[in-house]
Amino acid sequence: HTVTALSTERVITCDDLYNVHRLSCDSGVISVQTALYGRTDSETCSQGRTTDQLSNTKCSQQGTLDFLKRSCDGKRVCEINTNAVRTSDPCPGIYKYLDTTYACLFGVHAVACESSILNLHCDGQQVIFVYGADYGRHDQTTCSFQRSASHVQNVQCSGPTTKVAERCNGKRSCAIKASNSEFGDSCVDTYKYLEVDYVCHGKSQVPLGCFSTHIQYVDEHRRFMSRTKP
Repeated sequence: HTVTALSTERVITCDDLYNVHRLSCDSGVISVQTALYGRTDSETCSQGRTTDQLSNTKCSQQGTLDFLKRSCDGKRVCEINTNAVRTSDPCPGIYKYLDTTYACLFGVHAVACESSILNLHCDGQQVIFVYGADYGRHDQTTCSFQRSASHVQNVQCSGPTTKVAERCNGKRSCAIKASNSEFGDSCVDTYKYLEVDYVCHGKSQVPLGCFSTHIQYVDEHRRFMSRTKP
């Protein structure tokens, strides 16, 4: 399955001890398409290497794609040290590299104050894919109208949730209430809001993995959302 994208990029990082594999989107968010740790040709990352170090061109480590998707999907920038990928040695003695292709998807950022209804919507035949959702408070300005200082002072109130993805993925529209009864009260006496980041896909273009409910929300999610605010 392919993904409608703003752009498609490829990054190759040679496997030296401190090299950083950096994915980034000038517009939109990352959706990793393919990832290889190993070697599939004798030219890539070959400078200064012996023939023996380049001889195995059918070398790849299992699980690399899943790791990259868990680490990077939904972010604008993702940096990974090649050490983190090197969980085993698929071909001893061969000089390896990390090769990733990814799409930059257009993302929608939506917010609903506590006790309000958040409506997610995609035009035409496109359907929703939620890649991040958090019910809490991360600044003192969002949803602060006529609220006392004590109700907005806790900006470390974070409640990542998969409920929005479970309820809305694959639908053309979806409504969900931003409430303690729905998401739990992670910070008593703090007036919270629901933040959701999602993309719209054509039905035939949504990757199969998009509908799984084991989405892992990483620590970068809150910082990503704060960076996308105007």
